[in-house]
Amino acid sequence: MGEIVNLNRYRKLREQRLREQEASANRARTGRTKAEKQAGHAVKERDRRELDAKKLEEPA
Repeated sequence: MGEIVNLNRYRKLREQRLREQEASANRARTGRTKAEKQAGHAVKERDRRELDAKKLEEPA
């Protein structure tokens, strides 16, 4: 006769593994250092300023 298994335990373990994988993916996607965030903001600001400088004035 086989060993008795608790299916709830295996279901919970499977769900926990899925949550851990999702959390790992989220950390990889959003986990940036403060320096990386500041560099990204600086690039965005520079690009915005360059674009604003190239806008044409509307004739009045």
